Amino acid sequence: MVKSVPAFPRRPTIIASIPTGGCSGDGCVKSLDDLERAPFGGGVAPAPTPAPGPEPTPKKSVRDARVDVLRGLALLMIFIDHIPRNTPALFTLHNLGFSDAAEIFVLLAGYSSMIAYGGLFGRAGVRATLMRIARRCLRIYLFQAGLLLATLVIVRIWMDLTGLTPRFGVAPLLQMGLLPGLLRGLALNALPNYLDILPLYILLLALFPAVYFGMRRGIWGVLALSATLWLAANVDHTLNLPNAAAVDDGWYFNPFAWQFLFVIGAALAVAVRAGDGLLPWRNWAAAVAFAYLAFGLLQGGAWQDWGLPDLRPLSIGAPDKSHVAPLRLLHILALTYLIFSAPALRRLSGSRRLRLLDACGRHSLEIFAAGCLAALIGRILYRTFDPTAPLQIAVNLGGLAAMLGLARILDARAVAARR
Repeated sequence: MVKSVPAFPRRPTIIASIPTGGCSGDGCVKSLDDLERAPFGGGVAPAPTPAPGPEPTPKKSVRDARVDVLRGLALLMIFIDHIPRNTPALFTLHNLGFSDAAEIFVLLAGYSSMIAYGGLFGRAGVRATLMRIARRCLRIYLFQAGLLLATLVIVRIWMDLTGLTPRFGVAPLLQMGLLPGLLRGLALNALPNYLDILPLYILLLALFPAVYFGMRRGIWGVLALSATLWLAANVDHTLNLPNAAAVDDGWYFNPFAWQFLFVIGAALAVAVRAGDGLLPWRNWAAAVAFAYLAFGLLQGGAWQDWGLPDLRPLSIGAPDKSHVAPLRLLHILALTYLIFSAPALRRLSGSRRLRLLDACGRHSLEIFAAGCLAALIGRILYRTFDPTAPLQIAVNLGGLAAMLGLARILDARAVAARR
């Protein structure tokens, strides 16, 4: 069997907390090194039996289609949700429970970071991997800067043509003046609505090496520390980064709270690989998850907007999104368990019918940028004209078509480049 060769020879790391399906011996998944070398969902591959002739070429690890499909779906929902008074938004995730597409996006960011960069530390070395992460952070920042500049220019032109002013979004930055507002935004000191999730992604990705090396020593210890930060942010809302564009002078996606979802996603990637591509299915756990999702639907459903009787069992307000309130956290965890423990959903994610969603997830940065600009046009049109049914149909179909069309083009280019 192939034995693990730790990246740190002085201190080999054993992760006893990851389930291994009751296996024993050298074939079990014991460390992050084992997981990094294994094909996805296949545990640790055994060494080939020596035979005469050339050695077989090692198989390339297979991408987890669930991640890309879910991320693609989340990006489409983010576009729809970013347009106020948008009728399709009544049927996206945030009106079907406590959490929404943002939680999916951040949790999967941690998952994909572990898959993409975790193995590189062992194969390419620390320095090369850190450079890869730094380049990725820079690329995300350049997209953020481009979106901010485009948004400010488009909104400024719209204001000059119509005499209207934005009610929120980039309004605080424009009140500072176009150039000062742009500079504050580029410094990530003033994050407007709808353009505040990429800065969080940059920060979390920059912290991934610390998460990774911490998990080499012990996954539960990292999760415990991350949970403590999340709890502190929920108890003390002043624990935040400054934001000159916010009413409460803090990042809307409080990084001290949202980092917990990112860390959970990284740990999830390790657990899924250790479990042959699936979390262990337990009937009692699935029943609890389904029951909580049903409670979330009853409590978080938009009953009045749907024209139905109010079925909320409790008279409580919506859980706070900025700090990932406990009800929201439990909701996304219940969804995550059911998705990553169901073999049928794993098979469904690889269906050709979901190929465009998969492409959106694989080119998430470009699709997110396209969705942001499409949502901006939608908000401007809704503000300038009444959001009538024909206009809403045109805005939503046009935006979704642009995102899916771009995903198809990028996917075709990627396939051509590989060939």
